[in-house]
Order: sequence, then structure tokens, then C-alpha cells
Amino acid sequence: MTSNHRVPATSRARRRFLKLAATGLATASMPASALFRLTNPCLNPAGTPASALETAAWQGIDPADWWDCHTHIIGSGDGGSGITQTPDMHAPLKHPVQTLQHWAYANAACIPDTDQDTAFVKRLQALMDNMPKGSKAMLYAFDRAHGASGDPDHANTAFFVPNEYAQRLAQAYPQRFEWVASIHPYRPDCVTVLEQAAANGARAVKWLPPAMGIDPASPQCDRFYKAAAQLNIPIITHGGEENALHGADQPLFGNPLRLRRALDAGVRVVIAHCATLGKDVDEDGREVRSFDLFAKLMADKQWQDLLYGDISAIVLRNRDMGVIKTLLTETSWHSRLLYGSDYPLTGILPMISPSAFADAGLLPGDAVEPLLALQEYHPFRFDFVLKRSLSWQGKRFADGVFATRPFFTGQQR
Repeated sequence: MTSNHRVPATSRARRRFLKLAATGLATASMPASALFRLTNPCLNPAGTPASALETAAWQGIDPADWWDCHTHIIGSGDGGSGITQTPDMHAPLKHPVQTLQHWAYANAACIPDTDQDTAFVKRLQALMDNMPKGSKAMLYAFDRAHGASGDPDHANTAFFVPNEYAQRLAQAYPQRFEWVASIHPYRPDCVTVLEQAAANGARAVKWLPPAMGIDPASPQCDRFYKAAAQLNIPIITHGGEENALHGADQPLFGNPLRLRRALDAGVRVVIAHCATLGKDVDEDGREVRSFDLFAKLMADKQWQDLLYGDISAIVLRNRDMGVIKTLLTETSWHSRLLYGSDYPLTGILPMISPSAFADAGLLPGDAVEPLLALQEYHPFRFDFVLKRSLSWQGKRFADGVFATRPFFTGQQR
């Protein structure tokens, strides 16, 4: 067991910048104790310490059904991946927030300044090789922003991960990876690309409407919705406020109510993060929590077989503890909730605080130390064990929330 091996993750200059600016990644109320854990030490996942807490977390879960349905691919394109990044991510004076975010994601994924494509995959493989046999990560492609004409909007594309690259990774490592396509519905070839992706094993489609410039309520999406429904391929789409990635800057497109058009078309829709961040406008013109609109849709019985939510990112510091309590206690939703992590965000140590959950009564106090140890070695296992350990008023997430494979393989959950 190698408990102290460190993988080089960032340059010294980058580390200095992170230490000076990392508070921009967390809420203003971050406690001083978090400031001592700013960067990911990138410890060898083979040395991840075992704990009774983690053993208990896996009780009732078949690892073969554990597919993390929200895993991002990052890189720079320096290894032939085809990934592109906006230059704004490398302009600290003109775009300090985007630059800081990029550096933080790189540190979270334990990738250096060069050879990022290869380093990301190696680290991800090492993490998954230290998961129970059968468990998998669903890797996201990420399409460009497009304009209303259907042409790519390169100026407002913050990040691009080709479908072909996500597919290639999943096919090269089928024991640990599945892949999720990303297809902008305004593209003239969107239906053809969707059909090809499904034929090539894509398990879902990923959208980030505010950044990609997708209005889910637009008639321009109808032909895509028709094809997705026929193929029975779900769309995993962001709901609520988006802070992690800049792009087309269309915040209104994150309103969960705009997804009714997809549901009416018979598409299986997964609202990422259960829309747990931000506010949107309800039908009566009032501004309410995005989560309340997610709850409104979940309460509509006509969509109970089509509408789902994933629980990725719900444990980040910028989430309201009250929302997490609702997710835990609304047990009628649990058959429609899907486990996801939002890796590599789970590797940004200051963004998730086990102590804060203990203080809020959502986590036993004796769970904090083993979780902190997990966090420095293995973000996937950390996120899973944390969410399995949360409880409120005697309620916790049902085992089925973490058994996502049946949903994505078209089986009954």
C-alpha cells in the first residue's frame, strides 16, 4: 500500500495562484478550517484507507449497478482528443474567474500543465481501478454552443469534447467506462448524429443549455425530441443556475419548466443536480427557487415515468442544506433519483465540507474523519460514501438511487 505517493498536479506558480484565490471557488462563509485544504494532494488511489463507514455504504448496493451518471472529461487537446478550450481560461488578467476555475478543475483531476489528455485518462483509470469490480463512470462529451441558425458559435464555446473521443475512451476501457453523447439540437445533422451515437453505444445525451445556447422549450428541438423518444435515449440536462462554465450565457434556458416540451414529446429527461442552485421564473411571473420548479415537475403525475433527477453536485458548499433535507425525506422521489458525482468538481477539496453536514445534523460526527481521509485519495468513493451516509429525520437516500445501470440500459428500476 502506497499511502504517501503524490502525483504532480500543478506547477508551483499555479499552486500559489490557487492559494491566493481559492476563496473565489467557495462561498463567502467558508470557515477558516477549509483554507488549510485548498488543493488536491493527488494521493495514489491505491493507498485509499479502508473504513467501516465505506463498508457500510456498500451494503445493499451491487457494484455492477453503480454507474456514476455525471462524470466530465477534461483535457486540452494536446493528446489528440480533439478537446478545445476558450482562450479565456488562460487569461488571468482579463478573465481571472475563468482562469481560476480552469486551474482548479485541473488540480481536482490531478493533471499537470502539459500532456493533459493522457494524464486525465491515467488518473481516471487509476481511480476506477480502485473501485469495486463492476462499477463504472459515464463519461460526458460536450458539444459546442450553436446559434439559432444551427451553426457552431465558436466565440461562445467555452469547452468542447467530441463525441468520438468519449466513445473511444469507453470502448478502450469497457470494464470501467460508459459514454454519454452531447448533441446540440439546433444542428442540421442532430438526428443523424444522435442515431449514430446510439448505435455506437451512447447511454444518454448531455446538455448544458445556458452555456450551449439551447432553449429546451424551442420548436427547434422537436425533431431531436422525436428521435430521442423513438430511441428511448435520455437527455441529462442542467437545471437551475450555472456557475461552473461560461459560454453562451443564457441563464433563462436553465429553467426546469422549459423541459416540459421534451417531456410532452415522450423523452426521458434527467434534470442534473435536481436544479438545486439558483432561482427561475414560475408561470405566474414570481421568481422562485429553481429547486421548487423541479419539485413542481416531479409532482406532476403525467411525467412520473419520464422525469428524473440526478444528485450530482448537491453536496457542494453553495447548496442549501434545506434542499438536501427535502431530497432525503421526499422518499416518493427516490425511485426517480439517479446517482452522479460531477467529477472532477468533487476533487476540489474546499468545495465540499463533511464537517458542515455534521454541524447541520445530516451526518454523524464520527463520519467526518474517515470522509476527510477519503476525500484526499479518491473523489469518487468520497462522494459516494458521503451521500450514502447523509440522513435527516431517519430518512436517507434509498439503495436504488445508487443503482443507475438499469435506467441507462433500458431496464425497469
